[in-house]
Amino acid sequence: MTVEELSELRNRRYNATVVSLKLLNPDLMVLRVKPDFVRAHHHAGQYCTLGLGYWERRTEGCQVETLPERDVTKVVRRAYSMSCSILDESDRLMRLEDNDWLEFYIVLVRENLDGRVPALTPRLFALQEGDRIQIGERITGHYTLDPVKPGDSVVFLGTGTGEAPHNYMTWELLLRGHTGKILNACCVRYSRDLGYHEIHRKLMARYPNYKYLALTTREPGVSRKVYIQDLITSGELEQELGTPLDPVTTHVFLCGNPKMIGVPVRDHHTGVTTFPQPVGVIEVLEARGLNVDIAATKFKGNVHFEEYW
Repeated sequence: MTVEELSELRNRRYNATVVSLKLLNPDLMVLRVKPDFVRAHHHAGQYCTLGLGYWERRTEGCQVETLPERDVTKVVRRAYSMSCSILDESDRLMRLEDNDWLEFYIVLVRENLDGRVPALTPRLFALQEGDRIQIGERITGHYTLDPVKPGDSVVFLGTGTGEAPHNYMTWELLLRGHTGKILNACCVRYSRDLGYHEIHRKLMARYPNYKYLALTTREPGVSRKVYIQDLITSGELEQELGTPLDPVTTHVFLCGNPKMIGVPVRDHHTGVTTFPQPVGVIEVLEARGLNVDIAATKFKGNVHFEEYW
């Protein structure tokens, strides 16, 4: 493909610019993208799409891609929840009116065990500031703070980059002056994968009702190996929150690995609920009297979830 052809494709298919790209480690980054259009009104917790052409280069060390000739001029897209760094450069709560970009928290998928070659993230990690990209004009999603009242306890439980919408929601709660307790727990393999850890430390020092729990599963000495399900069953989550998980005044938000979440299947004819194995957080919480949102029936419970794949 000639330089002129590449330029024409980018001009025609892209509608945004990378204004900041911060590599937290070789496989994790915070990406800020400025759309060419006025940023859509949105709520913390929602998502939009990012896209790059198959013609773009991929970062090294990823699963080999064999691309059919007919796909070279296509754009690969994926939905990403928006993240938020919560504090600005002066360590004050960010204000949306002070910027015109959207932030994303992205992990590099080098290889898929099911054989599907990762198409987008190897290209995203080859980007540089100033590069062009495609962003969806529509921002959507039901994973928001709408059901939360000012004095409610709010618990965010995430794995990896599933922390992204929780960061944005944390920002919104603090900006609102939320009076209830807020607990934000994130489980990762290694401490280097806690991209916003220092920000959360600052928030804990500043807001008495806010607590952040950093959990690692493969790094002895940094954190006990504990999974989110264990936090709840042991009673440690309530101890850290400082109040019981009262179904009337508590909202729990789950985002990340589907195995952590454990979405049940409900048979609407028999009323039987089947939970996946191993035991996920939803099963543990429902045993404690909390109820999960059921999209098919529009039932709004106090456990809300967003799966990441």
